[in-house]
Amino acid sequence: MKIWRKAWGVVTLLCAGVSCLPMQARAQSAPGVTKEQITIGSFGSLTGPTYLYGKLTMNGVDAVFAKVNAAGGIFGRKLVLVREDDRCDPATAIAAVKKLVFVDNVFAIIGGGCSNAALAARPEIIKDEIPTNIFASVADEITSPVSKYIYTTMTTASIESRAQVDYAIAQGAKKIAVVAQHDAWGQSRYKPLMEAFKAHNVTPVLDLEMTVDDNDATVQALKIAQAKADAVVMVLYAKPGAVLVRSLNKLGQNPMLIGETGIADPVAFTKQVDIPGATDKFVTPSAVRYTPSSPEVAAWTASIKKMFPNDDLSVFNLMGIGAGQVLVAALQKAGPDLTREKFLDAMAHIDVTTDTYASPIVCNDPVSHQCNQHVAWMRAAGDHAEMLAAKTQ
Repeated sequence: MKIWRKAWGVVTLLCAGVSCLPMQARAQSAPGVTKEQITIGSFGSLTGPTYLYGKLTMNGVDAVFAKVNAAGGIFGRKLVLVREDDRCDPATAIAAVKKLVFVDNVFAIIGGGCSNAALAARPEIIKDEIPTNIFASVADEITSPVSKYIYTTMTTASIESRAQVDYAIAQGAKKIAVVAQHDAWGQSRYKPLMEAFKAHNVTPVLDLEMTVDDNDATVQALKIAQAKADAVVMVLYAKPGAVLVRSLNKLGQNPMLIGETGIADPVAFTKQVDIPGATDKFVTPSAVRYTPSSPEVAAWTASIKKMFPNDDLSVFNLMGIGAGQVLVAALQKAGPDLTREKFLDAMAHIDVTTDTYASPIVCNDPVSHQCNQHVAWMRAAGDHAEMLAAKTQ
């Protein structure tokens, strides 16, 4: 007797009285793997103001896949990236992961552009036992406590928060103000930021809040002026960050501005602020050690521009390149008889130097799946970004 059942768009054959396997399982050695290709999924923002964290990072991954495929693939298999737009929305991210797993039948996931969305998707990823590398989201809670299935090659919020405080103190700041979002993304950074201040025995002169939708920051700027803050640590997305900088500029305030990888592209941020000189003292930590204008990544820059001519080049492209190279290294290490278990074993203790990340990517299972432990620093210099040799404590 044969019974046909359709679920998530995949037709499965159930057999009674005889031994058989689902049609799809007979055709491949692991989900998303055939003799010809390996299908990898990705979720993140493809549209809206947060597309930088999703679409541009995915473009970097695709550039790596294109180079690998041109050289013959992974043991003869071509890499295919399937993208899902989560719009930086938690519920949509959960649905995106489900679709990638059950409809697109991907082997693994490389993605997660927004922390709010990736945090919401974490339980689904673990339940579905789908190997996942986070390439842009920073919340520590995405990868801590350790899950067998989730790694990150992005510097986490706690690492960046410590770096922000270290930088401000190393540059001689005496009165440091904090302006932060208090949503899930902001809280993932705010808590370790306060711990970093405490470790230095420093108390911020101001602790102010903004929301992602704020269109005015006059109140915050006035308080910063009254406190005579010489540095502002920003835990903000680019939109509210630009609103704050404009408000400070209107009051003639020009403190050191210390961002984070929510504003990872200082050139794009300078254009968004759109006031000459307003971002001259803006710096931001970076997970990568180069900018798109750096000669060291000229070949990658040309590849991305050729593949995606309508997109502005960004450090998010380079983040995707680094993440893609780590995934490729794990696939190669897993060998030609590819399974998810072998891939996860490869990720568990991987040690890879990529073309873009600021430090080697070292995964230390089961202690930590936060595999990128060091930041670089950058600022805008005209129409390009430049890396800084920052003083540290």
